[in-house]
Amino acid sequence: MKTHRADRGLIVVIFLLIILGLVILSNASGIISIEIKGNPYYYLIHQLLYGVGPGLIILFICQKINYKFWRKISLVIFFGSLVLMILVFIPGLGYYHAGAQRWFTWGPIFIQPSEFLKLGFVIYLSAFLSKKENKKINTLIPFLAIMILAGALLVFQPDAGTLGVIAIVGFVIYFLSGAKLYQWLAVLISYIIGFFALIKFFPYRMARFMVFLNPNLDPKGISYQINQALIAIGSGGILGVGLGYSQQKYHYLPEPMGDSIFAIFAEEAGFIGAIIILSLFLLFGFKGLKISKKAPDDFGKLLAAGITSWLLIQALINISAITGLIPLTGVPLPFVSYGGSALVAVLAGMGILINISKYAN
Repeated sequence: MKTHRADRGLIVVIFLLIILGLVILSNASGIISIEIKGNPYYYLIHQLLYGVGPGLIILFICQKINYKFWRKISLVIFFGSLVLMILVFIPGLGYYHAGAQRWFTWGPIFIQPSEFLKLGFVIYLSAFLSKKENKKINTLIPFLAIMILAGALLVFQPDAGTLGVIAIVGFVIYFLSGAKLYQWLAVLISYIIGFFALIKFFPYRMARFMVFLNPNLDPKGISYQINQALIAIGSGGILGVGLGYSQQKYHYLPEPMGDSIFAIFAEEAGFIGAIIILSLFLLFGFKGLKISKKAPDDFGKLLAAGITSWLLIQALINISAITGLIPLTGVPLPFVSYGGSALVAVLAGMGILINISKYAN
């Protein structure tokens, strides 16, 4: 296949999101950094060393590799990510925090394998559904088996946010692969059954749903976070209170540099700042889907669409949850939330997407 220049507009959007993410993280994490480490830039430096640095190296490598290479090793990547998921349950290796078993340690480094599972899942599902021999069979059962395999490990961590992202992204890829109407309906019914099963076996999820319906249900308990987030967003007004001047990050709003970081930014930068970051994600989505549409083969189309929808859906879930549009769930805001594993996985996906753009018609 002939190559040409990568999509420069996509590259510009990616680097704008990285830079804006670092600015937002620096402001959101300053107070906690001082209190825990005595250095207002500790978490920013940590993000640069363990997220941005290795992430950009991997992005550079991935954008050089022909995207068809990932199809050849897609099964290895997917099962490798599943093995990493299992490591979090091994005593002495897994790390338990805030009621969740989502990390394992490698020396001083904490790794969250569910972030790499997202990319591995997108690559493998795109490869499986784009094979010519698989187009001649009913792919419904294999698709559901892949979903169950990935979802089971997430349920026991538990990590409902990541499970929701993978479920929706999987449906998007399956839809774009040419699935028939009865197959879509079967997947939707399976998702609904799974949703009610999660509520049945994990009652706290029902409590979150009740808080979504009535945010004032328990303002000092389970609805505390969403109420504090709405206070932060409302306090920002049109122009915000100024970068670095958030009051909610002073231990009022939980996870100010994680799941709640958008609320802190909306407080400091106001409606205008929120529109800027939303516009960047929308522009990224436009670029990614355009690359998908012009990709030279089915694997490239599905892979580009899968990577693009992964980040868009995750950003949408994070922002919708912290603004009260959907029940509160914990997923990081891509490029912005603190976490080296998440940023490295995202930038690896960006490298693959940039490479696909080189072959786009």
